[in-house]
Amino acid sequence: MKLRNILGVLTLGGLLVGVPGGARAQEAAPEEASGPVGRTSGLPVPRFVSIKADKVNVRSGPTRDHAVAWVFTRAGLPVEITAEFENWRRIRDADGAEGWVYHSMLSGRRTALVSPWKGGEPTALYAEPNRSASMRARLEPGVLGKVEHCDGRWCHFFESGFDGFVEQERLWGVYPGEKVE
Repeated sequence: MKLRNILGVLTLGGLLVGVPGGARAQEAAPEEASGPVGRTSGLPVPRFVSIKADKVNVRSGPTRDHAVAWVFTRAGLPVEITAEFENWRRIRDADGAEGWVYHSMLSGRRTALVSPWKGGEPTALYAEPNRSASMRARLEPGVLGKVEHCDGRWCHFFESGFDGFVEQERLWGVYPGEKVE
């Protein structure tokens, strides 16, 4: 069993603040697939949600009889639901690892990670949703925050210590062009 935890870094005026997130782990191949709408919930599949608790077991299949493949150790991480089977949801994390989680361990609250695929390249956090607005901070890849609203190009992205707008394509936890209300 692997514990999943990464460290993102937020740069605000030269101050570095560690922000835990989620990292790559091994997973078992899922067995069940779903169409465009979840068979159990009736909600769209795929869709983004977040991890509800600080300890969430991810299993190799959709029952408690399946082995725990890894454990999420941070509430709020964004995950993508890719299938549903009864009360279980197959999820994928920002690194592409997939496994099954019991539905009550997931939250509809939208969160995102700053461009985890960008290596060390920071992402600008602006005061307004446009590049000509003043820059409030430079967010390092892997920084975790809440998503309140996206218009298809920009998202209001915030957490304790930062609040502003990020280009939507720089976030993992929202789809390109998706509108979030």
